[in-house]
Amino acid sequence: MKILSPLMMQEISSKIDVLGKKYIENYASMKKIILELESYFELSKNEGSKEKIKRARKRNKLLAREKIDLLIDKNKPSVELMSLAGLRHEGGFGAGGTTVVVLGYVSGVLCLINANVATRKAGAIDYATSLKNLRLSQIASENKLLTINLVESGGANLPDQDRVFNNYGKFFMEMSQRSKKGIPSISVVFGNATAGGAYVPGMSDYTIMQRNNAKVFLAGPPLVKMATNEVANDEELGGAWMHSSISGVSDFLADDEKHALKITRDLVSKISPLKSKYNDFEKNALMPRFVKDEILGIIPSNLKKSFDIRELIMRFIDSSEFTEFKENYGKTMLCCWARINGYPIGIIANNGVIFIESARKATHFIQLANKSNTPLLFIHNTTGFMVGKKYEQNGMINAGSQLIHAVAGSTVPHISLQVGNSYGAGNYAMCGRSFNPRFLFSYPNSKSGVMGADQLAGVMEIVKRKSAESLNKEIDEKLLLEEKHNLAEQAEKKASVWHTSSEVWDDGVIDPRDTRKYLSMALSAVYNNTIKGTDSFGVFRM
Repeated sequence: MKILSPLMMQEISSKIDVLGKKYIENYASMKKIILELESYFELSKNEGSKEKIKRARKRNKLLAREKIDLLIDKNKPSVELMSLAGLRHEGGFGAGGTTVVVLGYVSGVLCLINANVATRKAGAIDYATSLKNLRLSQIASENKLLTINLVESGGANLPDQDRVFNNYGKFFMEMSQRSKKGIPSISVVFGNATAGGAYVPGMSDYTIMQRNNAKVFLAGPPLVKMATNEVANDEELGGAWMHSSISGVSDFLADDEKHALKITRDLVSKISPLKSKYNDFEKNALMPRFVKDEILGIIPSNLKKSFDIRELIMRFIDSSEFTEFKENYGKTMLCCWARINGYPIGIIANNGVIFIESARKATHFIQLANKSNTPLLFIHNTTGFMVGKKYEQNGMINAGSQLIHAVAGSTVPHISLQVGNSYGAGNYAMCGRSFNPRFLFSYPNSKSGVMGADQLAGVMEIVKRKSAESLNKEIDEKLLLEEKHNLAEQAEKKASVWHTSSEVWDDGVIDPRDTRKYLSMALSAVYNNTIKGTDSFGVFRM
């Protein structure tokens, strides 16, 4: 497939054969995985039992996602984040926890919206939800995003208190830190906000409460009666009218839910100094010249098989055009300059195992990105750094350490996209979760961990054989084989994206066809803040 670029008057070629056997196999495999992803999305969208939802309808209450839909701008894109948090948590409240987090535009301003799902466990905060709240706080702070909390929560889930307690406290601290930096938080209270939940509106810069429904108090009537012997009703202790007219906790009194959301939109339009740069870049954006659906046939069904990462990139960057850096050097690492939805970006993408030359090229490229104040996109598909006598003797550790220093020291925003394997120090060198990328998204086929399941199980087998040999003990071959099989099975489960996303190691598992949309929103967020590179890095060992 060849397309002539009108901008550079050069041929843009793709080697993908959409009628080929490999493409068809890959496409079918990825479609199967996407069906699994969609089934998990359905779980996360479940906002409670039929009885709870029916009860909410009788009270003329909107569900969490319905409130968000009324709040955000209809003519601009939005994405949901961390939908699968808690998916694999035993005893948790299920995929997504009890909050919906959306990155979207409100009155033309890019905002983070955090809506309690009151019809699921009364919006109580389980462990997964507390992880989402912490990650939301980090995203808001780093990208200077106004945060809107749609509040209706019973506070911390008490059986989870040992894991939720400190996360809850840090969430409040970070609300305060954002306020100090001039990054506003707005809380809109639609129902109960008790105990720790009362501090969400209390810590916000602006608070809106719904008349007759909002109830914000540290302790409800039964606890007050037990603690002080005082008799008081809900309205006297924490009603919207009381807080609007007596305590001053509420800044705006809304007649109903829709009125509260209307006040919010109006407030955002008036107070935010962080006006969106939506049109500055995006008005000149050009769509990719290849079909995004083809991504499904490009990603191998077997992650052990290689593919040309360029083919993937051309299907989500502007006009499918990029300027490649050191094209003929360190070929297992692609470095290039491109635009995504109009936003300038530097891309560092694995094209296989990281060799010494690959690491050096990426290190050089990161320095250049910092000189030009350009954000970086890291695309993960590697089993890590090359090993073996030849590579150790030639300084693989030094080259890999230089790259890790460069990633750790870089001050331009980083975005990570895991499209395949992401193992070992290769994950660190490609700005995995522990290196704090501004956003990290995963394809549903991706895997990450210390090493692959087969390698991990094989290494442990060798260790056990050597240990037995040193102690002059006989090996029970049947037991060793069974242990090896169980270990590989457990490692495979924990490396899967369903486990890692459950632990909020990413900001969302995405359909590969939505890559451009998610990256565009992420870039809109990072360009919302000042981008400043550095020339100061850790010691590069030579």
